[in-house]
Amino acid sequence: MHFTAWLESYPNPRFGIDEDWIRQAVGRLVTPEGVAQWRRAVEDARDHPDLHFCRVARTVTRAVGFLCGHRAEAEVASIGPMYVLAEFSGRGIGSRLMNEYLSWVGERPVCLWVTVYNTRAIRFYTRHGFEISGERRQWRGKMPIVRMIRHPEWA
Repeated sequence: MHFTAWLESYPNPRFGIDEDWIRQAVGRLVTPEGVAQWRRAVEDARDHPDLHFCRVARTVTRAVGFLCGHRAEAEVASIGPMYVLAEFSGRGIGSRLMNEYLSWVGERPVCLWVTVYNTRAIRFYTRHGFEISGERRQWRGKMPIVRMIRHPEWA
């Protein structure tokens, strides 16, 4: 599901990001090692719910979205990653996941990174109180990302 969400969300000819680049960048998600890494992330959230958050939205037969994040010792929590498959977009799944996460985070700032050209995600995060900080990077030397922050007073 995670890899499918990448294929749906990120191809962009302007930035030279195509299916081959995505497969090279995150193809490990579908390897046994990648699957094991995600199992550990879910187990960490179960075993250390004070520090890690990971929720999966499912239909009867499959995962259709998820949101993971961290609430470390520092004052700032982080989101990453969060995806909802395109065919399930617009059904409130992302908002339910986000609201549960924000409730879990409590009264602290939250940050995330989002791809500059993923305007759908940027609009979603903005509706949930995030603002673009202006900090920008190139993920893996190619994908332009921008940091977004949500301060508790925006809640």
